[in-house]
Amino acid sequence: MAYTILVTGASSGFGLMAARALAGAGHVVYASMRETQGRNAQRVVDITRWATDHAVDLRTVELDVQSETSIAAAITNIVNENGCLDVVVHNAGHMAFGPAEAFTPEQFAQLYDINVLGAQRVNRAALPVMRRQAQGLLVWVGSTSHRGGTPPLLAPYFAAKAAMDALAVSYAAELAPWGIETSIVVPGAFTGGTNHFLHAGEPADTARQGEYDTGPTAGLPDDVLKNLAACEPPDAEPASVARAIVDVVDTPFGHRPFRVHIDPSDDGCAVVNAVADRIRAEFLRRINMGDLLSPRQKGVVHHGK
Repeated sequence: MAYTILVTGASSGFGLMAARALAGAGHVVYASMRETQGRNAQRVVDITRWATDHAVDLRTVELDVQSETSIAAAITNIVNENGCLDVVVHNAGHMAFGPAEAFTPEQFAQLYDINVLGAQRVNRAALPVMRRQAQGLLVWVGSTSHRGGTPPLLAPYFAAKAAMDALAVSYAAELAPWGIETSIVVPGAFTGGTNHFLHAGEPADTARQGEYDTGPTAGLPDDVLKNLAACEPPDAEPASVARAIVDVVDTPFGHRPFRVHIDPSDDGCAVVNAVADRIRAEFLRRINMGDLLSPRQKGVVHHGK
């Protein structure tokens, strides 16, 4: 079955890989990004050419997750062209690398705005469409960092990803009665192939940064990157995340996994999440809300509704 899909943050990395893979699987895919007529203009040309060369329906759309106006225009455009919106892939995000103390509170807020509030803005525009359809799917691209191994110097990013995961979990129960599914795809630390570390934000307080660079933590950044890379097996490839997203989307409604981990380095997040998700399910059943663990099928009324 072909779906109409929006992928946020699709100018590069996991987002671009997922958009291409989903289009290759036969779906109508909108690769969204900001500045389609500015710094990403060439990316738009490249994606359009790739779609033509591969005979797939992959389109681009202007969407800035920090702008409600931009998001509303993008969603309206997608629905006007297709009459529906079946899947949203929450991928947009940004990484920061450096000692936590050297990042200003404003930088923490900025990262949170992109990684967490951006998804909330998109949801507020997309979910009314999905709720009217009485069926849909949210795919959240998280990170093993929120519960697995947490190497130093990534605190702002880890904090934002933890918040995003908590938001996704809460949405899952609230949207199930509307027939909207939730799947959280959880990649590990891929140090190559996505430009995450290459384009990571740096601390604004350079004086504080300097103290860490010359104190007892001197050399720590190089050690972190070197040891993370050494932890990855040689065959680790970011494209596996895109394939996992395609598998989730192509799984029949009502049978999609709540979580999928793609972590070649095996940092332990899958173990912790298995316990946390089991406890969540057990508690919802304990308070007689177990029906919120599965999406409502069209025309089926849940217990107590």
